[in-house]
Amino acid sequence: MLTDVRMPKMSGLDLLASLRAKNSPATVIVMSAYGSVDLALEAMKAGAYDYVAKPFKPDEILLTLRKAEERESLRRENRQLREEIRRENKFDEILAKSAPMMEIFRTITKIADYKTTVLVVGESGVGKELVARAVHRRGNRATGPFVAINCGAIPENLLESELFGHAKGAFTGAVAARAGKFQAANGGTLFLDEIGEMPHSLQVKLLRALQDRQVTRVGENRPEPVDIRIVSATNKDLDEEMKAGRFREDLFYRINVVHLHLPPLRERGEDAVMLAKYFLSRAIRELGSKVKGFGNQALVAIQRYRWPGNIRQLENRIKKAVVLADSAYITPEDLDVKPEQLEPILPLAVAQEQWKERYIDEALDRNGQNRTKTAKDLDVDPRTIFRHLRSKAEKRGEVMPDEMPEGEP
Repeated sequence: MLTDVRMPKMSGLDLLASLRAKNSPATVIVMSAYGSVDLALEAMKAGAYDYVAKPFKPDEILLTLRKAEERESLRRENRQLREEIRRENKFDEILAKSAPMMEIFRTITKIADYKTTVLVVGESGVGKELVARAVHRRGNRATGPFVAINCGAIPENLLESELFGHAKGAFTGAVAARAGKFQAANGGTLFLDEIGEMPHSLQVKLLRALQDRQVTRVGENRPEPVDIRIVSATNKDLDEEMKAGRFREDLFYRINVVHLHLPPLRERGEDAVMLAKYFLSRAIRELGSKVKGFGNQALVAIQRYRWPGNIRQLENRIKKAVVLADSAYITPEDLDVKPEQLEPILPLAVAQEQWKERYIDEALDRNGQNRTKTAKDLDVDPRTIFRHLRSKAEKRGEVMPDEMPEGEP
């Protein structure tokens, strides 16, 4: 829509207000004589796309219209992409289409209505809290609260109070009684993030709360019943933590009834590209950027880069690229990805061996490290699983027997 600022009966500003009230999608370009440029700028603040100063040449109008058309075309593409992602590849708030993530989605759907505990493991930045929220929202507790607490971010002397609450005067500064996260999550889900960081002294109290389904505030003796579902998450190897005596074995089995292992982004190349396109679309919209998309080499780099910071790092790099890009299409340099940082193309035999090792690890995780069941599921001799574990132990400098002990699970 091309309109003047000064018009009889209705001004250009009034017209913009009317269009906005009707939620009109029209792209508005205002015309303004030299003396009313300030009004034109005010019109842009009110929602106009651009303005043209009078008197003007026809070429100026054509150039402005072409720019507006390009923007609208990009907005249409972005809307189409967002809708496509939402329709085909979105599970709750999680965007993915890789086979490992599809399996996780299927598991979440199966367990959502049960109150059984869930342990989500994976590297930092892979989306463990999003999975926890999906477990909550997909189940019959969706109308209840979802309460999250980072067990590694709160000092040990305050964590017990944060979890279970405290009575008035229980300690210095406790000027009033306060409920904890357990009570706040009653009827819903409590998400214990970074549970591997929980102090050993509190692990006993957490285990008791899970067993008894009740908690006692600091400074009180009267227990309170709680009806909650526990979802925990960690980026630590809890098997190693148990061997080192830093994590209780009985608590591990209590929180690990259902085990969900989120693979890192470097193992989900197709997800990385899809997420990158989504983040780009959102960044362009939020920042009002002129960037149009990724160059082909940038998409290859996104698939092959290892992304040690996973999804959080990918989103950060794309926002930075949108701000700093010199051209309409983002390059690997804009993403700050150097050729030597890209995951190399490996010989097929090596790639197959690496994939096999990761697959065995995932099967062991899903079976609670039970070698016999894992061997049966994979249709291999149990000694194959034992040799796999022995090889990993040797890489860590540990010693395992040459032969698999009889009778071990």
